[in-house]
Amino acid sequence: MTDLSLLTVHTLKRVTREPRLETKVGAPPIPGQDPPPGPALARSRLPLEEARGGWPGGRGGAGARGGALQPAEPPARPGWGRAGSDSAPRPAAAMEDERKNGAYGTPQKYDPTFKGPIYNRGCTDVICCVFLLLAIVGYVAVGIIAWTHGDPRKVIYPTDSRGEFCGQKGTKNENKPYLFYFNIVKCASPLVLLEFQCPTPQICVEKCPDRYLTYLNARSSRDFEYYKQFCVPGFKDNKGVAEVLRDGDCPAVLIPSKPLARRCFPAIHAHKGVLMVGNETTYEDGHGSRKNITDLVEGAKKANGVLEARQLAMRIFEDYTVSWYWIIIGLVIAMAMSLLFIILLRFLAGIMVWVMIIMVILVLGYGIFHCYMEYSRLRGEAGSDVSLVDLGFQTDFRVYLHLRQTWLAFMIILSILEVIIILLLIFLRKRILIAIALIKEASRAVGYVMCSLLYPLVTFFLLCLCIAYWASTAVFLSTSNEAVYKIFDDSSCSLTAKTCNPETFPSSNESRLCPNARCQFAFYGGESGYHRALLGLQIFNAFMFFWLANFVLALGQVTLAGAFASYYWALRKPDDLPAFPLFSAFGRALRYHTGSLAFGALILAIVQIIRVILEYLDQRLKAAENKFAKCLMTCLKCCFWCLEKFIKFLNRNAYIMIAIYGTNFCTSARNAFFLLMRNIIRVAVLDKVTDFLFLLGKLLIVGSVGILAFFFFTHRIRIVQDTAPPLNYYWVPILTVIVGSYLIAHGFFSVYGMCVDTLFLCFCEDLERNDGSQERPYFMSPELRDILLKGSAEEGKRAEAEE
Repeated sequence: MTDLSLLTVHTLKRVTREPRLETKVGAPPIPGQDPPPGPALARSRLPLEEARGGWPGGRGGAGARGGALQPAEPPARPGWGRAGSDSAPRPAAAMEDERKNGAYGTPQKYDPTFKGPIYNRGCTDVICCVFLLLAIVGYVAVGIIAWTHGDPRKVIYPTDSRGEFCGQKGTKNENKPYLFYFNIVKCASPLVLLEFQCPTPQICVEKCPDRYLTYLNARSSRDFEYYKQFCVPGFKDNKGVAEVLRDGDCPAVLIPSKPLARRCFPAIHAHKGVLMVGNETTYEDGHGSRKNITDLVEGAKKANGVLEARQLAMRIFEDYTVSWYWIIIGLVIAMAMSLLFIILLRFLAGIMVWVMIIMVILVLGYGIFHCYMEYSRLRGEAGSDVSLVDLGFQTDFRVYLHLRQTWLAFMIILSILEVIIILLLIFLRKRILIAIALIKEASRAVGYVMCSLLYPLVTFFLLCLCIAYWASTAVFLSTSNEAVYKIFDDSSCSLTAKTCNPETFPSSNESRLCPNARCQFAFYGGESGYHRALLGLQIFNAFMFFWLANFVLALGQVTLAGAFASYYWALRKPDDLPAFPLFSAFGRALRYHTGSLAFGALILAIVQIIRVILEYLDQRLKAAENKFAKCLMTCLKCCFWCLEKFIKFLNRNAYIMIAIYGTNFCTSARNAFFLLMRNIIRVAVLDKVTDFLFLLGKLLIVGSVGILAFFFFTHRIRIVQDTAPPLNYYWVPILTVIVGSYLIAHGFFSVYGMCVDTLFLCFCEDLERNDGSQERPYFMSPELRDILLKGSAEEGKRAEAEE
């Protein structure tokens, strides 16, 4: 259509519609008469049904029923449906609106048979459903293969030089839980300790040595019986000293050791700045010479980070063992607060939103005040002015709380967060009122479908199954390698690091070429086709975890969307609400739309596995100095992060359309996207403001429970001061309670979030399908209609003024 023809059509619309304001209903229009200025102003004050299409010749208005001329209806204004289509008789704007409507699809037409979620629907995206079932069968097969070949004992128990587990029940090493290294000095690399490739004999022992002894001294003393328990099993004293040490039957020296991660390490400690083992600063190496303790430190110094990490893990585990029931009580309190908040929202939505906003500001304000008081209290204390950079990383996090810089950083962060929230509230104060109306409607919907509050438990249970299967399969796959034995020799033997067979090695040609060599266990691996495919199986395991986890989340979203859509499209609420809407929506989702859910989850899983691979490659590139590669990797990671967020947003709205219309995934995604684009201003005004309010609710619950946990575990509540357990790190239960509280609050608020998104899309559909007349009434509640359409008119006028 040319611009000239568009101008002609628009002029005809203007001529046939404007006289409606000055003539009686059904009177013919006056051709060629220019509209007076009064009706243009009066149009904005017309009843809602006239402003939404009750013009002569419009969509079911009085003129249409009277048989007047029916010109083509003007296109809807993007962002406001058809509410503002007649607001400004400007041909250029009309042409622009028509182009936009063509770009963003055609608005929904009135359908008298449409009463909400369609029940007579068919299966969608069957091919994707078949692919999902085949993938699940393959996933089960991978799990069976992994469980057949894997052995988690390789992770739990240390392994000696013969490939036998230490401390495993039902074996000869059942009472020998610790791994003892003959010469720890040879274990100089952390990779050696982590991959069990230390080039020294290793045996399982009942306990680590607690005294200094050399083989030369012990052989002629009463300590020889004690010494023999650290020799290889089956050792017989029928060789000379040189032969015993050469063959590696016994260690040359015993050093006082302590068990760590079921391995015996030298008990090295510092006394007045001097390294010592026991009460000695030197030790005899068993060959007649004495060496400094620092030589022992060199043998394990590069593994200090690993040792400290293991010590930290053990202390954290101890804290969990004494505080787990208090953590559960904290999570129960968070659950009770979340449930109480949701119930109060049902009856006092407006008041609760403002109380929530005020409480968040007060909680952040108290946090700023507390940080300032701690910052002032530490003024003048010794060591409080040390900077965080100079202090470095410390496993005991309590050290940081004695620094003024720590509390200053906390105070700055909380102040910035407080200012951002206050500024957002100031700029969004009018839109918050509109969002509160939507939350009130969501509260009514949740009140009529109360069982929806319990559905997050179903999602949580299914996600736990996915996580458990993925984790167990990953462990079995990583431990499905075979024991690999290699040749170790202290001398320069050309066969060192070659694979060998410990049973045939003494009589093999390798033992004759390298007389001092030993064939001992090195690591778990393999050269078969199965072992070469382990990396691919691990990637498939991770991919299937993402696919199934996203499928579970999609199932929950479609189920909740179907239940809340049934509420919205009930004309007489709650009389027209179907029985058991949540269970009906769940059944429809599984029966008809498993393929569509699998399709959406598959797209998201592909993006997520790509992000995992990019993270892996980024870790590999950190050692390189290629700045271009690092920049490219950063850009790719950022792009795929944005892509994942967009796909999640699109999938969420596509699932709502699937729940309502029963269309396939691609059609639903397209229709949802076009519907949002036709109402893009409402999306920014309402949808994101409600997300912001829900985020404040989560922060309120998490902050309240976190402050309570902080005062309890730091013994600052006098009433229960003696009840709190003693801890190594009190931040362990506090962080656990905070993270758990957020997950619990997110689970409850996710129901509200899905309800708001569903009602919002239904509201946009309602505006396009109906006009508020008796023949085509709105399905939205009167309260929601008054506030949302009033806000729509204000935003529409503002947008027109900007044009």
